[in-house]
Amino acid sequence: MLPIRGLTIEPDDKRDLSRSVVWAIDSIASIGGAKATALGSPSLREGSDKAVCFNGVDDAILLPMNPIAGWSQFTIQVRIKPAADGPPEQRFLHLQDSGGTARALLELRMDKAGRWYLDGFLASASGKLALVDPEKKHPAGEWYWVALVFDGAKMSILVNSEKEKEAGLEFPPMLPGETSIGVRLNRVSWFKGCIAEIRFDPTALAADALQRPGG
Repeated sequence: MLPIRGLTIEPDDKRDLSRSVVWAIDSIASIGGAKATALGSPSLREGSDKAVCFNGVDDAILLPMNPIAGWSQFTIQVRIKPAADGPPEQRFLHLQDSGGTARALLELRMDKAGRWYLDGFLASASGKLALVDPEKKHPAGEWYWVALVFDGAKMSILVNSEKEKEAGLEFPPMLPGETSIGVRLNRVSWFKGCIAEIRFDPTALAADALQRPGG
């Protein structure tokens, strides 16, 4: 076992790499069967549509695992509701391997009018790529499904199953590692809003197979 930033990382030697992983973000104590470490005081939204909400200042959840470890291609989907008064730069999902060199992030940028646009980022020893289109803005205060897809040769980002940008990238399979929800792992760029679900698939899903509002 390898300790990273106070967490104990368990090697995923027995994990079935062919299976999808679905995290219902409906608890502060545990997510995906793993014990969670909370930073600040993220709040649980109760009712028929459970979610965890973050204050954009010091709320986050840390998990001692990397669900996409070992995958040569993957799809990451997040059901998210950004707050209109959140910070200009927000990292709401960060996956990093135990070596600290390979990472995957989903981020957003918020303007003063309460509109946001998506930013996806992959980096490894082989190279790095940020995908963002500032012209593709969306009103805050609503639920969205955002996605980062890597098919082994190129990466794309989508909002509500609509592709916004794509480009080629070499990105080898990641090692086991850790995950942060609501902030970057180095505790900068805090997210303000709510997250209800995160999905990880070991294939590059087509746009028509992605989650979308009401689906």
